[in-house]
Amino acid sequence: MSAQHDIDSPENIARRQHGQQVLARIDGEQGEAVLDSLGETSPALAHHIAAFAFGDVYERPGLDARSRQLVTLGALTALGGCEPQLQVHVNAALNVGITREQITEALLHAAVYAGFPRAINATGAAEKVFQQREAAAAAITPS
Repeated sequence: MSAQHDIDSPENIARRQHGQQVLARIDGEQGEAVLDSLGETSPALAHHIAAFAFGDVYERPGLDARSRQLVTLGALTALGGCEPQLQVHVNAALNVGITREQITEALLHAAVYAGFPRAINATGAAEKVFQQREAAAAAITPS
């Protein structure tokens, strides 16, 4: 097996661990849950998400975490059918300081390029996240 395909080589383990740290910083527990859900069925897919997407690409200079999340929201909206991933990245956007209003505005802006149906679906995914976070905040805030 070539080094590129050996996800358990010391170099690739280090890349994956670095990517998992970045993922945890951005997505919190949700990111790790995604990797865990893939781990048994496709450990290589989980590895590449952590090592490449988060360890190699997400950490590149040139864009801050907020900008990267806005790009991600736009791309997932344009793709359509990515509502579960949109929910993870709406949470990530909130985690890196993007406001609910900015998220909603980004999804509205995507409607111009991706179409209204995709923007509507993305907005529905975002609304689920907003409601979940509001419910979680209400549960820990004493009345």
